[in-house]
Amino acid sequence: MITAFRMISVLEGLSYLVILSVTLGFIDREWVTALGMTHGVLFIIYLILSLIVSEKKGWSVFKLLIFFVASVVPFAFILIEVYLRKIEQGDPQKLEPVV
Repeated sequence: MITAFRMISVLEGLSYLVILSVTLGFIDREWVTALGMTHGVLFIIYLILSLIVSEKKGWSVFKLLIFFVASVVPFAFILIEVYLRKIEQGDPQKLEPVV
């Protein structure tokens, strides 16, 4: 399940960057409907999968909120991908900061 969440996270992040490139004028505005629909569907899937994965992994509400906020911050999907990759590889020592 976490692999599917990683894939959707990257796709949603890239689609968000594409939507932003329309507002910056890099992509023609005639693509807004198609790109917006694609991004919207990926965003909803991302939110649903984040709820499912957080329930299965036992994440706190704070961690879930970080994932939600990361979905609206450009390039934050890269940090999420790195974190999820570490979780999937099962290296908990790399995940927790040393205090």
